[in-house]
Amino acid sequence: MSTTKRKGEFTGRHMLAIMVVFFGVVIAVNLTMAFMARKSWTGTVVDNTYVASQEFNTRVAEGRAQAALGWDSDLAIRDGVLTYHLTDAAGEAVITPADTATASFRHAAYEADDRSAVLVRQPDGTFSAPVDLPDGQWIVEITTEVRGLDHPYRDAQRIVMADGVMK
Repeated sequence: MSTTKRKGEFTGRHMLAIMVVFFGVVIAVNLTMAFMARKSWTGTVVDNTYVASQEFNTRVAEGRAQAALGWDSDLAIRDGVLTYHLTDAAGEAVITPADTATASFRHAAYEADDRSAVLVRQPDGTFSAPVDLPDGQWIVEITTEVRGLDHPYRDAQRIVMADGVMK
């Protein structure tokens, strides 16, 4: 038997190098993805799950009572201005004793992009405020005090912004 190496022969060292490079790439990609996931979203939905679970049934009951009102809302974002109009089942504007409402914008993927705005009531009964939302999917929750309701009226909608316009 000859121990001479032929040119271009595949050896154990070649296989070792391939395995080290392959698993090195896999580990590098996994670490990069884990770092990016940790940086973009903390994973926290509520601070205290026990308290949230205790409030769940109450919030569901409030939501059902609110849905039974049959009210309709119109949310629009045009030229960097959010407008919000709330009408009752008869199509009349809902009277609110508050001069402001609050809009919370939650980005579906990046908690760091979350923001809020104070909407000011206009003479025609609508609420409006300037907003600057980057493109992407947003969950908008508008909260306002309404005469005759025991709890604030909450309206949550999922919107998509593209080129500065709500789709």
